[in-house]
Amino acid sequence: MLLDEDIVKFQVLYKSELGIEISREDAYEKGIKLLRLMSIVYKPMTEQEHELIQKHRKDTLPLLKQNITEKLESSRM
Repeated sequence: MLLDEDIVKFQVLYKSELGIEISREDAYEKGIKLLRLMSIVYKPMTEQEHELIQKHRKDTLPLLKQNITEKLESSRM
């Protein structure tokens, strides 16, 4: 649920970012949809999940560098 204050803030933000004024009803609907999307997309990770992701990034970095280097070299030919 959005408070009246939140709806007004959303209307102001929408106007400032997109240059379009929206009604209170549209702001409420779009705000609720945004909150729903964020609740679906955002999931805090555990420390163990974070460590696993960091390890994966470190393990795959040399392969990524190699791939980029090969693509740059082939584009120069």
